[in-house]
Amino acid sequence: MTIDETLIFRLEHLARLELRPEEREALKSDLNNILKMVETLEGLDLTGIEPLVYVSGSGAALREDEIRGQVAVGQALENAPEQDGSYFLVPKVIDLKK
Repeated sequence: MTIDETLIFRLEHLARLELRPEEREALKSDLNNILKMVETLEGLDLTGIEPLVYVSGSGAALREDEIRGQVAVGQALENAPEQDGSYFLVPKVIDLKK
């Protein structure tokens, strides 16, 4: 697969971008270079090699969940555009009726 002008214009449209001609050329070149690197990686024999999960080798640093920095309900609702004293009131965005 190669990146051509048609694909660049399509990507530009989908991303709602307006690129200058020199930016289009640079993007085309960069994307083609990325594809070449991926093709190189696809050609490697990785038989027997375990996938790398963590770069550091120690896994994710986890911490205990702890409650902190709580705000009182009244304080949280002070600047709400709409509220009923206990909850924020927001417009309905999902209609479950079919």
